[in-house]
Amino acid sequence: MRRREFIALASTATVWSLATRAEQPLKPVIGYLHIGSPEPYLAMMSAFRDGLREEGYVEGQNVAVEYRWAEGHAERLVGLASELLNRHVSVLATGGGDLPALAAKQSTHTVPIVFVTSDPLASHLVDSLRRPGPNITGVGLFTIELAPKRFSILRELVPHADTVAVLVDSSNSGGSGDAGAQVKEAARVVGQKIEIFEVSSAQEIDEAFNKMARVPVDALIVISSPFFTDSRYQIVALANHSHIPAIYPLRQYVLAGGLLSYGTSIVDAYRQSGVYTGRLLKGTRSVDLPVQQPTRFELTINSQAAKTLGLSIPQNLLALADEVVE
Repeated sequence: MRRREFIALASTATVWSLATRAEQPLKPVIGYLHIGSPEPYLAMMSAFRDGLREEGYVEGQNVAVEYRWAEGHAERLVGLASELLNRHVSVLATGGGDLPALAAKQSTHTVPIVFVTSDPLASHLVDSLRRPGPNITGVGLFTIELAPKRFSILRELVPHADTVAVLVDSSNSGGSGDAGAQVKEAARVVGQKIEIFEVSSAQEIDEAFNKMARVPVDALIVISSPFFTDSRYQIVALANHSHIPAIYPLRQYVLAGGLLSYGTSIVDAYRQSGVYTGRLLKGTRSVDLPVQQPTRFELTINSQAAKTLGLSIPQNLLALADEVVE
């Protein structure tokens, strides 16, 4: 082949390659923002990817996901959201409560946002569950609303409990109102005396359990928060060491050795957020995706923890349990 013919052929091949590449659609990018650390949320993130897969998106194949974890530092969230937006993400998904969702909402009025949080109405993330907003929707867990049920379960387990401690993350307000005040109202309705312990650090958790011993308290409710999820091994160990029967918001605490949990299926909530993220990638408008409300509730019991605490689980609770961990 002559040199001139070779150059012409090579030029034609290059043009053809560039044209073919230009015709191929660019892989969409999802930005994922979370206030916590990756390890406690492995199951949740797997569920999120399951939800994406239900809509035909597989990470690494036809969609990319950029993750940003604040590692418990709320002050980093706005900066991390800006980083993701600078990556020209197609959808910004958030997890871990109000604060990441609020940071995302503050950072963009155009990129669609999908949240998983406790009460999106109380935190003013949305004005309506049915038509949430021009660029924001997601899944609401409504965890505080389950406080009366948790009081009821504790009463069955520890019928003579005079005072119940309530552990609240004081740093997790996110504009959602005073969780302590809401729990007080729930306790008033069921006639339960409570002592509220507000904490925001590992040291304050230790101090709270020292105070519980002095009050004293007969049982404990732990209110859901990403910080507590990250600190679940510390909280469970202190409750067990103090011989305080405790009910937790998530199954993950029971797997860490806790006595029992009652709450919405957070794994299912993350799956639902993945489904919504996939639908937004396909062009569905946020305003046409009503905020999902919990439909599944889980009671998980750790029989070994009960034995260690010297408790006998009533048969009716065992019958209601979705899972009994040996």
